[in-house]
Amino acid sequence: MEMAVSDVVILSDLHLGSDISRASEALALMQSIHFRRLILLGDIFCDLNFRRLNKDHWHFLSYIRKLSNPKRGTEVIWVEGNHDHGLADIMSHLVGIRVYKEFYWEAAGKRNLAIHGHQFDRFVVNNHVLINGIASSLYLSIQKLASKGQFLARLLDKLNTRWQRLTPRVAEGALAYARTRGVARVFCGHTHQAFAMADNGIFYYNAGSWTNGRPSYITIRGREVSINEYVGRTDNCYSGEERREAVAAAFDVTAKAGLPVDAKHKNFFGGCGFHRPDSPDCSAI
Repeated sequence: MEMAVSDVVILSDLHLGSDISRASEALALMQSIHFRRLILLGDIFCDLNFRRLNKDHWHFLSYIRKLSNPKRGTEVIWVEGNHDHGLADIMSHLVGIRVYKEFYWEAAGKRNLAIHGHQFDRFVVNNHVLINGIASSLYLSIQKLASKGQFLARLLDKLNTRWQRLTPRVAEGALAYARTRGVARVFCGHTHQAFAMADNGIFYYNAGSWTNGRPSYITIRGREVSINEYVGRTDNCYSGEERREAVAAAFDVTAKAGLPVDAKHKNFFGGCGFHRPDSPDCSAI
């Protein structure tokens, strides 16, 4: 049976360089599905420190570089997130793709917008540099605490999101912004929570993240939009051959880039699960 081809696949918030980034699963997903356009919707990196990238992270970046080759016939779009700030020029060289602050496209008679979503988070916009720095340092320290640390890091991330009430705040801000831009569908990340809602005919979708126990992604086929949970491979076991390939991937990506190797909303899915929030059976949204 031939696998369906998606017009667009959207991934957000991988946070490469973080100990809880599920880059290997994201790569497995990319290799198991077919699509014409991939949108990396911000916060693909945790920060500017490339020394934190492990073999899984380099494997992912190497694959993105190969995917962006014009001969593959796949368009790769990178939308800048708040953690990616300052990486636009580097990414253009590193993986050969253009970085956008906002990306618009027309599909199925609808105008679409992909934007990370931190623009609608007052805590980030107000530039609390000191507080953000302390929080980031604490977060990274917790991540280093083996398996228990990973649990605590995810808990901290979840509590932080709830404390800021980011899910509805970003959704409402994105919907308002989409209205000013004549957009019918707006796609965001940033909150780490897969979510969908609509207001006056404009649809909002959040792709979730790849740093928790339920990584998610969006697929678009014509008028159909689905928020999907990844349920594939979850182990991190590598053979000696795969470890050698990881080292080669890091060298390949950085060398080709000329860089040093060190270097008012209504409903939440409406009982329809993750599938097709804008389908007829979800018309209550």
